[in-house]
Amino acid sequence: MKKINLAAILLVLSAFTGIVSAEVAFQSNQDVQGAWKLEYTKKTASSTEKIPREDSWAFSGDKVTITHIPREGIYYDQTPVNYLVEDGKLKISLLGRSDKFDTFSLVEKDDKSMTLKGKYGDIYHFIKK
Repeated sequence: MKKINLAAILLVLSAFTGIVSAEVAFQSNQDVQGAWKLEYTKKTASSTEKIPREDSWAFSGDKVTITHIPREGIYYDQTPVNYLVEDGKLKISLLGRSDKFDTFSLVEKDDKSMTLKGKYGDIYHFIKK
């Protein structure tokens, strides 16, 4: 009986360990300062399909400027919008709607790359410019 209980507990624990993600938190606006090239996006962290991207995100002060955004065969630049770090998450104002935000969690970051997760689970992988 003890072996069955132990096996059941180990099975349950092993099922949950695959679900836990290792997200870290932003401490301040300084964590994202600089220019970042969006290398690719993915629908989920476990997705194998990477969607190549060409836009760049430049964080300076309390503004972010997204440039070189492809749209229907041409490129455009977005007007700078406010951003802030709140409760460990990156919040970027939506263009024309300063009271609404896109919210991103930090998945991992080092000196040369950064991976963010959007509020719907999509993954954004950046490299430092």
